[in-house]
Amino acid sequence: MNLTIRNIPEEVINSIKKKAEINRRSLNSEILILLESSLLEITKERQAEIAKKQMSALSKFVGKWNDDRSTKDIIADIYESRTVGSDVVL
Repeated sequence: MNLTIRNIPEEVINSIKKKAEINRRSLNSEILILLESSLLEITKERQAEIAKKQMSALSKFVGKWNDDRSTKDIIADIYESRTVGSDVVL
């Protein structure tokens, strides 16, 4: 796919050209790498943000679970609820 980008500030183009020269890449290759790496960084930041929110939500339950059943009974109940109607060999 071809794409045309207009009105790029000259200082941005010059920075990309310098970076491309340092890395011995074409301007096009350097721009693609910059785009890909920035998108990857956004994805990693988003994943970290989601994980932080999940940990915060789950930490409210730490130490609050009360159950009189043994660990063995709890695990058995989990397996039973997951395999209702199915034959599963463990």
